[in-house]
Amino acid sequence: MSETSSKPRSRKRSPAKTGPASKKPAAPRLRTYASAVRYLFNHVNHERMRMIRLNTRMFKLERMKALCEALGDPQDSIRAVHIVGTKGKGSTVAMLTSSLKACGYVVGSYTSPHLVDLRERICINDAWIPQSEFTQLMNRVGAAAESVKDEIEAPSFFELMTGIAFCYFADQAVDIAVIEAGLGGRLDCTSVITPIVTAVTAISHDHTHILGDTIEKIAREKAGAFKPGVPVVSVRQPVEAEEVFREVAEEIGTTFEICGKDIDFSSRFETTADIGPHTRVCVTTETSKFEHLACPLPGEHQSLNCGLALALLDKLRTRGLHMEDNDVIHGLEETKLAGRMDIVWKDPQILVDGAHNTASVTALIRAMGAYVPYDSLIMIFGCAEDKDVDDMLKAISLGADKIIFVRAKSNPRSMYAEDLQRRFAEQSGKMTQVADSIHEALTLATRAASREDLICVTGSFYLVGEVKKHLSQSSAR
Repeated sequence: MSETSSKPRSRKRSPAKTGPASKKPAAPRLRTYASAVRYLFNHVNHERMRMIRLNTRMFKLERMKALCEALGDPQDSIRAVHIVGTKGKGSTVAMLTSSLKACGYVVGSYTSPHLVDLRERICINDAWIPQSEFTQLMNRVGAAAESVKDEIEAPSFFELMTGIAFCYFADQAVDIAVIEAGLGGRLDCTSVITPIVTAVTAISHDHTHILGDTIEKIAREKAGAFKPGVPVVSVRQPVEAEEVFREVAEEIGTTFEICGKDIDFSSRFETTADIGPHTRVCVTTETSKFEHLACPLPGEHQSLNCGLALALLDKLRTRGLHMEDNDVIHGLEETKLAGRMDIVWKDPQILVDGAHNTASVTALIRAMGAYVPYDSLIMIFGCAEDKDVDDMLKAISLGADKIIFVRAKSNPRSMYAEDLQRRFAEQSGKMTQVADSIHEALTLATRAASREDLICVTGSFYLVGEVKKHLSQSSAR
């Protein structure tokens, strides 16, 4: 696909070439979607491991490069945007994808984690990959992994998923793919791509046992995704992170621009009768003038992600993608993102948000105060044990009137509710309860809530996924 192409197109391409003819891999022979999912989950899944450290044995690009080569390097035939950072990646992907789709492009998006269904991670124009396609590609990617097993260790869950995404987007000839990094950037398997632009969302403390215990160390890992000649666009960052990003960009030979510093960006909060409370953003460059566009996702922090998405659209414009401003505006308005400031039940009002670090929880509480009217806030909270737990607990103590601790059953890294309650009691005298399951937690919260109260479930995407699944089953009865 040429980077100078200026018109949207949608055509199906022949599958990417297979690996060397001398290697005839034995396919896993997966006949059903359920068997494909079981096969995938039989591989190492770092998302669910209790405690892991960054090391070149566990995280190394050579393994992903070998897998991709055996698949015919499908990633090389995809025009892509690479999104790295600590928080806001999913929101930026959603706004960018929706805008590109409205401009007539066929857009692939690869995100993580999922909330309810594994296929949420791999989409084309917001439609999940079909079960049949997933099964076929799991066979193909599994066979490729078998073909190189003498050269590399068995690939991980995330590497196999990434291989499926690359093959699917290449087979379907998407116009552009928006790829969200998993952990870090330097050794993240998505970094085998050479995108046409790289984005950096807000950097904060998260996964410190893997990426480092300082902002500078975390930023250096994220900057490992930068590529020579591929422009980098970022939101405003802590000073030490910005210094690292500018240094790395100069070293490898690319540009680094910050929205609100190198790129003209501004935002303001307002309330109107037609939209209600929202932020409006402006991004102005030599080639684009996006003025006073309403950010489709609630929260002051989302205006930064919105500005970043608009700056990325401008960069894509300079690389040959044709976009009408009205289409961009319409696409932005249509953005949908499950699991972020997401009202999933009306009576009582239940809001879910996957805020999983201190900065995200703080932003969530601030956003709820500005966007959602309520009398009292009842919070159901659970988080992974490798997070900055004490600071997260301090953040919820400042916003919640009542707290119910629960452990996400779907994630082995989840901290036990009793341990959360004990650590919370060491810093706050607020009333708390412990629930054995999300069903029990919702029951306790519902009994305590009056008509004007808000129930918020947060601290983990796994917890949010369990809530959505439970409520979906309840409404189906």
